[in-house]
Amino acid sequence: MLRGMPLSLAEKRHLREDSRSPRGKPRTQQGGRGLLSCCGQLRDGCILALHNLGLALLSGLQALKPWHYALKRIGGQFGSSVLSYFLFLKTLLAFNTLLMLLLLAFIVGVQAAFPPTPLGSVPAFTGLELLTGGGRFTHTVMYYGYYSNATLNQPCVPTLDGSQCTPEAGSLPYNMPLAYLFTMGVAFFITCITLVYSMSRSFGESYRVGSTSGVHAITVFCSWDYKVTQKWASRLQHDNIRTQLKELLAEWQQRQGHRSMCVWLRQVAVLGLVWLLYLGTTLGCAVAVYTFSELVIERPVSAEREGALLALPVVVGLINLGAPYLYRCLAALERHDSPVLEVYVAICRLIAEKKLQRGKPEFDIAGNVLELIYGQTLTWLGVLFSPLLPAMQIIKLLLLFYVKKTSLMANCQAPRRPWKASHMSTVFISLLCFPSFLGAAIFLCYAVWQVKPSSICGPFRTLNTMYEAGKVWAGRLEQAGPGVSWLPWLHRSLVENTFPVYLVSALLLAVIYLNIQVVKGQRKVICLLKEQISNEGEDKIFLIDKIQCVYERKERSRIGRTEAAVRPPALLIDDADAC
Repeated sequence: MLRGMPLSLAEKRHLREDSRSPRGKPRTQQGGRGLLSCCGQLRDGCILALHNLGLALLSGLQALKPWHYALKRIGGQFGSSVLSYFLFLKTLLAFNTLLMLLLLAFIVGVQAAFPPTPLGSVPAFTGLELLTGGGRFTHTVMYYGYYSNATLNQPCVPTLDGSQCTPEAGSLPYNMPLAYLFTMGVAFFITCITLVYSMSRSFGESYRVGSTSGVHAITVFCSWDYKVTQKWASRLQHDNIRTQLKELLAEWQQRQGHRSMCVWLRQVAVLGLVWLLYLGTTLGCAVAVYTFSELVIERPVSAEREGALLALPVVVGLINLGAPYLYRCLAALERHDSPVLEVYVAICRLIAEKKLQRGKPEFDIAGNVLELIYGQTLTWLGVLFSPLLPAMQIIKLLLLFYVKKTSLMANCQAPRRPWKASHMSTVFISLLCFPSFLGAAIFLCYAVWQVKPSSICGPFRTLNTMYEAGKVWAGRLEQAGPGVSWLPWLHRSLVENTFPVYLVSALLLAVIYLNIQVVKGQRKVICLLKEQISNEGEDKIFLIDKIQCVYERKERSRIGRTEAAVRPPALLIDDADAC
């Protein structure tokens, strides 16, 4: 029974020792006195059943993790470099799920429960909306224009001029404009905090240890999990350890190589030429897209010719399909020695380019990661005007995971040059935070504070800016009664006053700075401890050599005394006469 339990050898030995008597024999072999009573057997059976139930629950919790086995298989077969892409996709899925839950609870769900009265005719569904996103979808909760500027917990029919409903005295209705603005702000604030926390944790995990010395021995002797009992799991762990060893050896070989000055100068010249060609190509593509978009704007499209809106996406898609082949040729000229540097250069080149790849023998990490960052940036930019964009992004990420996984397993091969992606997740989170999220947040803040909303649709149709929704709400609260008079004061102190914003920003920057300093301190302490361990190892080697010398000296003296004691007395007399 112990042999079939998924326990370590030490735990099995401990259980075996507990089951034996003080004389060393099993308790079941000592006669009637050693047998357990019925209560004891029932107790042991219950304990064993609870233990097995706990193990089953633990394995079930591991199985409930999204794509647990798939990620293990990808990491074991293709290495940590390809696995970093799928882990990043999983992170984006968590961000969008959090954003979608907030918007569904306070905006989309409430508006769907109290649908507004349509002011005009609603177009029929034709199927073209799945490509253009317009038509029938513009009259649903998908878009900003569908949401009402009225209170949603009392019957109200909007007037023709679009003015808001007037609440009854003493009531505190659900204000959709305020809920829309406040939910968006809270969602972005929570996303910002989560991003900063994820980035700081990733920095701590990636850059805490300065070197990888000694990892080879640890991987060889300490990587195997002896609790693995199934054949497929042991095979998967075997592949994972083999891939880790390949990555570590490739990284060690790369550190051992040295380049001459001529090779370095030639590499710099080639890199400069390639970057000039890349910048010229990117500038030409940007000018072409801008010119074509201006032509499309000058010729407005009617509702009957809605398919003409697909012209600009088709042109951009063709550019995205053609540009990667040129970039691939340019990358072949560079011949980077480091695969990590090659991925970083590709990310820098693709930061302003939406890139699609097909039929590549190796998985393109840079292009696929930039696809994810590009899609997430569009989601954050458009969530203010389409609250259901996070739900669409979740569906896209789910489909993308299974499509990429199937394509990876069927069409791609492991990297020809294995490399360890120790810092890739940190780079991906940093790109997602600073260029992507920060840019989207700045754009949305400008739209909320400065841009005049539409005067014919949307929850802010009668306001000069979206920011005025808070002022209107504070004015209504002052008329609602003395019980909520503290809320207008809270709004003036926290929202209209800019000092709390600066204070929160300063605290956030201080936390980031302190976290960076803590990580630096930990790295320094680890380096000092490594140096101390190295010195102690040298001391032990010195002491072992001294002990070995003393032992050899004693051994020689002992052998000499033994030979002198064993030699016959006649030989000793002859030796004395000879002297």
